[in-house]
Amino acid sequence: MIVVEVDMKNNKIKRDINNVVNDNLKALEQLFPSAVKDGQLDVKALKEELGDFEEVGNERYELNWAGKQNAKKIVQQGIGNKTLKFVEKDSKNTDTTENIYIEGDNLEVLKLLRQNYYNSIKMIYIDPPYNTGNDFVYNDTFKMDKEESDKAEEIISENNEKLQKNQKSTNRYHANWLNMMYPRLKLARDLLTDDGVIFISIDDNEQANLKRLCDEIFGEENFVIQCIVEKSKNGLGDKKGFSLNHDYLFCYQKTENAVFKGISPSLEYLKKFDKKDDHGRYKMDGILMKKGEGSRREDAPTLYFPLYYSLKSGEVFLEYKEGLEERYPYKSDGTEGRWTWGKEKIKNESYKLYASSNGTIYIKDYFEKGRRERLKSILKDKDYLNNKATNEVKEVFSNKKIFDTPKPKELLKHLVDNSTNCNDIILDFFSGSATTAHAVMQLNSEDNGNRKYIMVQLPEITDEKSEAFKAGYKNIAEIGKERIRRAGEKIKQEIEEYNSNLKLGEEPKKVPDIGFKAFKVDDTNIKWYDMENFNEDGQYSFDDPDSLDFVLGSNDIDIVYEIMLRQNDVPLSENLEVLTDIGNRTYLYASTYLICLETEITEQMVEKLALLEPLPIKFVFRDSAFKDNISLKDETFRKLSSLIERNSGESKVSYRVEFI
Repeated sequence: MIVVEVDMKNNKIKRDINNVVNDNLKALEQLFPSAVKDGQLDVKALKEELGDFEEVGNERYELNWAGKQNAKKIVQQGIGNKTLKFVEKDSKNTDTTENIYIEGDNLEVLKLLRQNYYNSIKMIYIDPPYNTGNDFVYNDTFKMDKEESDKAEEIISENNEKLQKNQKSTNRYHANWLNMMYPRLKLARDLLTDDGVIFISIDDNEQANLKRLCDEIFGEENFVIQCIVEKSKNGLGDKKGFSLNHDYLFCYQKTENAVFKGISPSLEYLKKFDKKDDHGRYKMDGILMKKGEGSRREDAPTLYFPLYYSLKSGEVFLEYKEGLEERYPYKSDGTEGRWTWGKEKIKNESYKLYASSNGTIYIKDYFEKGRRERLKSILKDKDYLNNKATNEVKEVFSNKKIFDTPKPKELLKHLVDNSTNCNDIILDFFSGSATTAHAVMQLNSEDNGNRKYIMVQLPEITDEKSEAFKAGYKNIAEIGKERIRRAGEKIKQEIEEYNSNLKLGEEPKKVPDIGFKAFKVDDTNIKWYDMENFNEDGQYSFDDPDSLDFVLGSNDIDIVYEIMLRQNDVPLSENLEVLTDIGNRTYLYASTYLICLETEITEQMVEKLALLEPLPIKFVFRDSAFKDNISLKDETFRKLSSLIERNSGESKVSYRVEFI
């Protein structure tokens, strides 16, 4: 059986990548078919589906700021004539790596990634500008001047008439920061898996606004934690007599399906298990008697009963034996309380109980293989300090202070360890010095994981007086890429040294993926059949197919990647192969997508395409290869279909044909 979708007239690769409106409409139609009619949303019907049969008032609790509506529109706007161009000279281990580094404005990048990586990213970490007054470098089109802001806040009318006397309660820079963050976080949510999480570092300048913004985008019910991160022991400056020692770390989940595993136990954590018996190492983990609310006998009558213990050994028993002491769950005020464990649990796990000489019964907490340590809401560790982060970067760059405000590698490693599994994808779209990439590689080297990262960084120019500039790094993206290269090589060397000194019985470690494919945001390579591409007679000219289809200076590799950006669920990290036995410009991407950029499709070529094993799920051809001859196109694909059907026999074969 053969299944093929071929529409010779309408099967065109779509130009628009970021069609948020259409995606949302389709999702609503699936949930509420009655609310979408002829491709249009019936708001009244949708309200009724949600049980709202009355008019809703205008006033409600929400976060508003100057330019919010425009920021919402930005999310839904397409990406226009932008694409990602592969930069081979900046890349490392391109044939094997699954990591991605993208240089460009992260708003554009998030839109470009949306189709391929929709619902695919397990964890996002970002360290955005804190809006301190000197760190805001994103010059978005929706950044507003004073007059625009006043009109948006209805302080002045469109005719510049004053509407109110009161001064604005907040400064304009808050609105500009929110306008910058809103579309980026909105797009980031689309990229997260259903069990995905996002971590955001911030300080006091915008933490309150960030909390409310994230509540709106991710849902208040998906707020997980607001951690305090100790960044300095002594404080960095002061604020009205207070030493500033901390930043904040927000965590939101996309849905309630998120899982936090904890981290591999530290030495400090292991030291807490300072006791040992026949069952292993343990620490005391509270007492058996219930405390606080619900701790009275009448709250759980079946959990009020006597226990018996040995003064000599501390062992605890359900049944009385000669020489044992009796203990009821009496509270300190003499009233009757209750135990936290029932009789059956005590019977099966009595070895986990210990009685002191005064009759207090404690619970032993044994350290078991595979046990993980929970992260705390107050993150205090010498490896989380800013000076530690600075030294980490200096160490990578031969003791030069190349980057001013890096994040600690160990903190990022713990966040990744806590929130991902070994094959997940991690995204950082304010990647700076690429600490997140370094942390992912380090963690993979420790637990043999295969996590992949996507780093995104604006090529922000470095100060001419900085050590970075003097060392040859003209922008921050160059610093990030070089740190990944150097850190990766250091990890490789350490593993090779470890493996060369293995003792009997020890397993060798594998070198993790230390490479990356580098891309840059650039203008499109493809002429998307605009009117400007027609000649005066309204017909295409096929004398020079490349000038007809592609922008001058484009190369085939960039064209292939641009086509793949318009597919679903196809990572940019997949392998690209040239099928030289078919043609010099025929490519196979991810072993399943065939892109044929040949200027002419011959019968011999069609025969070879039909023999491909496995059969690609999609074939992409140039319209110009058929020179506007519909009959030739029909005949070509009838032959291709016939040959594929013959070669596949009784098996079901499904594929799609599209054109550029």
